[in-house]
Amino acid sequence: MTLASGRSHIAIPGPSIIPDAVLQAMHRPAPDIYDTELLAMVDGMIPELKAVAQTAHEVAIYICNGHGAWEASLSNTVAPGEVVLVPTCGRFGHGWAEMAEGLGIEVQILEHGRQTPIDAERVRAALLADKGQRIKAVLAVHVDTSSSVRSDIAALRRVLDEVGHPALLMADCVASLACDVYRMDAWGADVTVSACQKGLMVPPGMGFVFFNPRAAEVQARMPRVSRYWDWRPRAHPEMFYQYFGGTAPTHHLYGLRAALDMIGSEGLEAVWARHARLAGALWAAVEHWGEEGAMRLNIADPAQRSHAVTALSLGKGNGDRLRAWCRDVAGVTLGIGLGAGDDEDPTASGYFRIGHMGHINAHMMLGVLAVIETGLKALDIPHRPGGVTVAAQRLAD
Repeated sequence: MTLASGRSHIAIPGPSIIPDAVLQAMHRPAPDIYDTELLAMVDGMIPELKAVAQTAHEVAIYICNGHGAWEASLSNTVAPGEVVLVPTCGRFGHGWAEMAEGLGIEVQILEHGRQTPIDAERVRAALLADKGQRIKAVLAVHVDTSSSVRSDIAALRRVLDEVGHPALLMADCVASLACDVYRMDAWGADVTVSACQKGLMVPPGMGFVFFNPRAAEVQARMPRVSRYWDWRPRAHPEMFYQYFGGTAPTHHLYGLRAALDMIGSEGLEAVWARHARLAGALWAAVEHWGEEGAMRLNIADPAQRSHAVTALSLGKGNGDRLRAWCRDVAGVTLGIGLGAGDDEDPTASGYFRIGHMGHINAHMMLGVLAVIETGLKALDIPHRPGGVTVAAQRLAD
């Protein structure tokens, strides 16, 4: 018997759940892209978008996903033959490195595995070894969605400053923006890369590159920048068309307007606090279940875990069994496991992921946990019963 009829719930780490307000804002006829009302709406969103990234500087909007934003960030700052340092903690650090290699950039990887954040001291050693200061940028993923580890961006800025290295600090915040605390200017990131389909609660299709004056100076010295990826006309358009390198993604913009209204109404600090509280309830349930079974959180230290996504393991085969039961029987979709860019197969040990980003509240989180616990019981997967009760107590406290 299936219990999946009715509204399904998607608990994957992006694309995240789209709020009804966003869907309704997008459900409209195509507008005149030269209409002054549309221009005024976008002009009004730019300061709010910067506020979410906690920057007073610039933002360029692209019609692309996070991978496109990776390419945009590199195309504006690093020329073919130049060098970037990429400390990796999961699949998406490797993905950014692969994007750089595809642009003819030399990549130095500092592998950290899947269970630890970026070690600022290892980055310090790599920068000190760069005697000719050939490294043009450090590419750091704030939250790697594959491993759910969160790294300390401010610590990397301190290391760069203490070493006196001129490399740009570039942060991937695709998974973390509007979920985990992130302060671009205060933490000293020169470039921040993000996209609309996670904490910003809009369907995939828009990428964002925030950049400060240091990055703009580097861009001004570039021998060439692709006309499409060039962030200058997007950040300072002479006409509306230039915001997007062509025709505007009109319906995504309407959706983003609604999403920013939701974030603004709740307050960014409150958004961060909600994500932290709900993540803590999830972790409490998983740790409780794991006391009498194989379930384990991928990141041991709570201070190093993302508040947007949680990677965990359940023993060989059981992760896929549980995911299939939750989806087919109960209507809840959990995220698959992803590798770290090498030959390992995380799903072989039962890895999977739970997304809890953007449009999520207590009853949604508790519902997901209740379905998981029901699935564990239905499939006779060893666990300590009562994880949902523990999570509820955590929220009540």
